[in-house]
Amino acid sequence: MTSPRRRFLSWLGSASLLGVASRPSLVPLTRLPDHRDASPHDAPIAETWDMSWTSRVTGKYKAAFDSPEVAGGAALYRATAWCDQYKEVYGAPRTEMSPVIVLRHLGFMLAMNDAFWSEYEVGKRLKMRDDRGRKWATTNPLGSAPAGAKADAVANTIPGFIAAGGIVLACGWTFGGAVSQIAARDKIERAAADTKARSMLIPGVILQPNGIFAVLRAQEAGCSYVLAS
Repeated sequence: MTSPRRRFLSWLGSASLLGVASRPSLVPLTRLPDHRDASPHDAPIAETWDMSWTSRVTGKYKAAFDSPEVAGGAALYRATAWCDQYKEVYGAPRTEMSPVIVLRHLGFMLAMNDAFWSEYEVGKRLKMRDDRGRKWATTNPLGSAPAGAKADAVANTIPGFIAAGGIVLACGWTFGGAVSQIAARDKIERAAADTKARSMLIPGVILQPNGIFAVLRAQEAGCSYVLAS
């Protein structure tokens, strides 16, 4: 009998990454109590997944921005706006802010670089147009800023957000779907496809077992929950 996880991964490879028009409705996660100071947490029993990011959720203010859809990059814009507005209202420096973005479901595509978007036609599959609205997008809208761009434009990219101390987590299950897509299209072994997929992740993005795990772990680290879609 096929396991639920295997069925889910199969669905990711055949549906989620293909940008199908009909997909399951997305229900907001149940919000855990707001913890200003996270309780001690069990240590990982293996080094399979990088959990070191939790040690960086140390700001006075902590929030997890859950992005199950691309949604025009809403998670990133809301996270940066939150930091800016706490500075405006409370005078909080950036060092007191711990924003965490979780890219899962279709939102995971924002974790992949321009090469992946172009080679695997992400814009076409997700029905996303370029800035002029004439052609399918071939670049990740949050992947980079043009050369010589102003500081605000750089801040509103995933690399800029990470460079400023932000944490970006990505769903390992959806990553597995990307690996399957690469293996099928390139006609290569899964191990080679996994290596290629990892090379196409935006540097600094941290894979987690899946997106739900990442959101809940961020809440356990003290983050308030925000659905950014």
